[in-house]
This record gives sequence, structure tokens and C-alpha cells, in this order.
Amino acid sequence: MAQFLHFIFFLIITITPSLLAQSQPNQFCEAGIGYGESTCGTASSSSSKLLIKGGTVVNAHHQQVADVYIEDGIIVAVNPTIMVGDDVRVIDATGKFVMPGGIDPHTHLEFEFMNTVSVDDFFSGQAAALAGGTTMHIDFVFPTNGNLTAGFEAYEKKAKKSCMDYGFHMAVTKWDETVSREMELMVKEKGINSFKFFLAYKGFAMVNDELLLEGFKKCKSLGALAMVHAENGDAVIEGQRKMIELGITGPEGHALSRPAVVEGEATARAIRLADFVNTPLYVVHVMSIDAMEEVAKARKAGQRVIGEPVVSGLALDESWLWHPDFDTAAKYVMSPPIRKKGHDKALQAALSSGVLQLVGTDHCVFNSTQKASGIDDFRKIPNGVNGLEERMHVVWDIMVESGQISVTDYVRVTSTECARIFNIYPKKGAILPGSDADIIILNPNSSFEITAKSHHSRTDTNIYEGRKGKGKVEVTISGGRVVWENNELKVVPGTGKYIEMPPYSYLFDGIDKKDAIYLNSLQAPVKRAKSTA
Repeated sequence: MAQFLHFIFFLIITITPSLLAQSQPNQFCEAGIGYGESTCGTASSSSSKLLIKGGTVVNAHHQQVADVYIEDGIIVAVNPTIMVGDDVRVIDATGKFVMPGGIDPHTHLEFEFMNTVSVDDFFSGQAAALAGGTTMHIDFVFPTNGNLTAGFEAYEKKAKKSCMDYGFHMAVTKWDETVSREMELMVKEKGINSFKFFLAYKGFAMVNDELLLEGFKKCKSLGALAMVHAENGDAVIEGQRKMIELGITGPEGHALSRPAVVEGEATARAIRLADFVNTPLYVVHVMSIDAMEEVAKARKAGQRVIGEPVVSGLALDESWLWHPDFDTAAKYVMSPPIRKKGHDKALQAALSSGVLQLVGTDHCVFNSTQKASGIDDFRKIPNGVNGLEERMHVVWDIMVESGQISVTDYVRVTSTECARIFNIYPKKGAILPGSDADIIILNPNSSFEITAKSHHSRTDTNIYEGRKGKGKVEVTISGGRVVWENNELKVVPGTGKYIEMPPYSYLFDGIDKKDAIYLNSLQAPVKRAKSTA
């Protein structure tokens, strides 16, 4: 009997802790304790079967009141009435919108930049995203000493702690035959279908026009999308020198040193060179009227150009950079800068009219201590702002609540268009049978408030601090798992999947025909009699 009791006691002390760990709700790993540990977090929904009942299902081109049935992370059926058994968990979405989870096309997690590293890694940044209704993001891989393969392997390691699905873009910062071969490897074997070229950040990532042309040609040959950070890097250096000479060293100097004209010039140059090569172009973080108008002009002429505004440019203006408190002003420093009042409204109008196609964040966060490294010189303030958690709410509030876009357009600009551009639709970006069960339930009558105290990012500041609005993501489902519900986040490091993105998206349709028309139009070479002289 004594031996039996001893055995029971042994079972209790060995099994109970693990059972408790599995049963207790995980509010984002006790507000930051144990980040990145595999024991931090619990899978939220043990059932592999889920029914979302009675909501208004919204896709990019259609909405209807319907039920959505999910099994093993995949949407099985979307019908007005679906009957299920007792083994299926049912979520009532009556009076709410059921939408594809957001896809953020532009993030920088655990990014080594300006002698520091962004504070959100592939766990904390993604957890924050899920709390805000974003279920996939595409991050930028940077080469290691110019080597693309080494850079990809480094980011593979960083992403092991992922808790939601993600993809990769690749930055190209130099050019030689090795880089050219590695680009081909990235497309054919690693699932990358986009390459980014920086026209700014001289001495770090900036490329000249010769490299840009070589990169564009290689992208075209691979069916990969060329992307540009469009600011004139030489003009930025000159602008910074001018501000320092004038004694302007604070955060306002950042905006003054790189005005909209240098963004407009670089955008125009990149667009014209892409037209010269005849390859599609994606302009990241369009922040100004100057850049937006270049995109508009090119699209009107029939050129394949995608313009991506980011939520900070749509929602804010540069006045914060003149705030008398350095910490407050410095948190708004990003590149290109947030612009003067008026640019925000123009970008909103361009998004609503289709001149700009989708909304990113350029989420790249540094805490106030890191930002303070530039307290005497704005050139040393790490560039970057938050947005992964806030994007879906802020875009709903400023674009849908204001009547500028419809609910279906909201799905298009926050999810579907990104999936189409990067060739993963309808696996992502849709609520259709066979699509991944990445879904949000948004209550248009519920309110939200954004604060650094309540957000899930590791940064200690928030550029949307105190912002309130209508339209709240109440439930986030990632891969068929309920990860955000009742203001509780339940996430597990290592549960995210890398999503390979194939080349030749719809943007390449007809490119070969345009090339053929061009060649037929040359009327050259001209056959001439040899000179008798």
C-alpha cells in the first residue's frame, strides 16, 4: 500500500505541472517573460474542427452572410447554413464581419540596422500581429556580407521561433556573377519571388543605377518582382550635411534633410528604368504626394507599377517630429519620413481610388533607449516605427469608417492584393474552400484604443499612442487555431510556417508580348549598301 501511495504521489508531482501549463491561458507569456522559449505559450484550440456561424463573410469582390467550416487548418466549406456534430467548436459571428487575416507585405523583425537590432523578433512581432488581426507577413532578408545564401540561412534561424506564417523578400546590395546565380537559387529553390533595391542608405545598402539595371534585368528573367526603396541617397547625404551646418540636430532634422522631392526623384528614376527594362516594379512605403503622383502617371500609361503606402503615412503627419520631448519626437523617425499634413489625405485618396494598391507597415521598432543614441545627432537615431499590431484597426478606422473604401476594398488592400502580387492567392487572402484558415472576426460596433501599455510589441513606445476608433478584431484564427479571443493571446513559438512564393505572378502576364511589340517596332537594323569611299 505504501508503495502504491508513493507511486501516486510521484505521478502527481511529475504530471501536474505540465497539465497546469497546458490548461492555463497564456496572456503573451506573462507580458514578456520567457520570450522565444518553446515552453512559453499553449496552443489555444485543441479541436481541429471549427465552425464560424452567422457572420458576414467578406472577400475582396463579394460578401454574404454564411457559415465557414474549418478542418485541420483548411477552409472546407462556405455556405449559408452548415450543420455539424458535437465534436466541432462553434463561434457565433452574428452581426460581425468574417474576413481573411491581414497580410503585411513589409516588415523588419530582428533586423540588424544602424549599429543595433530591432527589438521585435519573429515571435514577439508575430504575436503582436496576431493580436491585431494580421496572420501572415513578408519580411526582408538581408545578405550576410553581400552573400544571399548566408543571409537566407541566418533568417531561417531567426524564424524558428515563429508563431504564424511568413514569407521572405530578399535585399540585393551589390552585384557580381555570384549574386546573379544566388538570385536564381533563391527563386528556384527557396521560395523567394521578390528582390529589393535601396536607392538610399549610402554606404550600407544603396545601389547605383548600373546595379539597379542589372538587378531589374535579372528579376525579369526569373519572373521575380523588383522592389525599390525610393529616396535619392546622395541628396539625403547633402541634406543631412546642410541641417548639421545649420545647427539642426534634433529629430526634425531627419524630415528636413530628406524632403519629398528626393523621394519623388528616386521614384521617377526607378519607374523609368523599370520601363526601360520592361519589368514590373513595386515601390515600397510611398510616403509623399511626389512619389504617389509618379506611380499614378506610370500606371495611367499602362506600366506595371505597384505603390505601397504604409499605415503611418496614411494616418500621421510630421508635426510630431517637432515635439519638445526628444523621446516622443524620436519615436516617429522613419525613412522616408512621415510628411507634412496633406500628404496623408492625398495618400488615402490614392488608396481609395486604386492608384495605390495595398497597405504595409514597415514595422521596424527600436525602444526609447536605442532611439536616444541620436539625442545629439538625428543621423544616429535608428529609423523605424511600429505598425504590425495596429495596421488592421487604423486602416479600418481611417478608411472604412470614414466612407473612403468599402468593406470588400478593405479586404483587398489589407490581404488579398498582397496575396495576388506575391502569387499565394487563393491559399492566402481569401475565405474559400481550400484556402488556409487564416481568418479574423471584426466587430464594426466595438471600439479599440491603442497604448504602449496594452500592445504586444516589445517596444516601450507607440506612434499611435491614445488613438481610439471603431472596428475591433475580436477573434484571430491562424492555421485553424484560435489565437486571439476575449483580449487574450495564445501563441506557441515554432508553430508558424514558411510560405514559399512562386515566381511569375499576374504582374508578368503579357510582358513577353510587350517585348515582341517593341522589337517589331524598331525598324532596325537598317540594311545599307557598303560605302564605296
